[in-house]
Amino acid sequence: MTGFAFARWLACLALALPLTIPAAAPVGAVSPLGAPRFAAVLMDADTNEILYAEQPTAIRHPASITKVMTLYLVFDALDAGRLRLDDRVVMTPHAASQRPSKLGLGVGQSLSVADAISVVAVKSANDVAVALAEKVGGTEANFARLMTAKARQLGMRQTVFANASGLPDPAHFTSAQDIAILSAAMIRNHPARYHCFSERSFSYGKLRMANHNKLLGNVVGLDGIKTGFTNDSGFTLTASAVRDGRRLIAVVLGSPSGWQRDRDITSLLNAGFTALDIRRAGRSEDMVALLSSSGFALNRGLRPMPRIAALQVEEGDTE
Repeated sequence: MTGFAFARWLACLALALPLTIPAAAPVGAVSPLGAPRFAAVLMDADTNEILYAEQPTAIRHPASITKVMTLYLVFDALDAGRLRLDDRVVMTPHAASQRPSKLGLGVGQSLSVADAISVVAVKSANDVAVALAEKVGGTEANFARLMTAKARQLGMRQTVFANASGLPDPAHFTSAQDIAILSAAMIRNHPARYHCFSERSFSYGKLRMANHNKLLGNVVGLDGIKTGFTNDSGFTLTASAVRDGRRLIAVVLGSPSGWQRDRDITSLLNAGFTALDIRRAGRSEDMVALLSSSGFALNRGLRPMPRIAALQVEEGDTE
């Protein structure tokens, strides 16, 4: 058994929660050369219909898309009255020690829950994500167990969370389909708080942070939700858009560049909405043809992506 598979098995055993991993899925999220593998899903958020999928249940590293679940549990705590927006989130030594991307507050310094939510959603700050996790769960490890339990409750069958940030950990993994399920659940169950993923910038003190999701304001109807990048995961993004009262969710994992990831998400959404228009007109759509005509390269999920040449951040997450 490989080191990654053993760590994964231990994580599942310790959690004592059912985990479904298809036999055809790769043992790890990366190739022997360390190149992330591609996976994609396009889902109708209103019906949960999968309109297109490539390696949808294969095991992948989510990077900072993890923080969608982190904030999901924070929103649950707010709705239940266990947490308030004006509560203070204190930076512990563990939280302050997290690798970038981070806000950089010192041990003992604090920020409000409201500010912490925006910093996590916009800047993707790992230190603040961990501090929030400790605020809600007592420890990050306990919070990660709560994250995995919530994943099972939502129907995410290929996901185990080992931390609140998405920083590399062999026992921290998911699938493109699970990320689509999580994104839809966030929009459906926390509609009044989902807007934090739409913020194109956020100011904290004298620091102004721009959202890593460059598609906000550039793709029709797109209103969230979260990017990610590590060397293990490649460039990742789950995005959602609404057009003519219909909402789609597109997920791309394992892209070799932010530019390619954004182009693929745009192609998936455009093709998906065109398909819905074709259906509305009473005709049958051909998603493969629609994607091909938009420049989307098919059948990438079974081969390693090219090595990432830029933004190599050892054990960190820039998004």
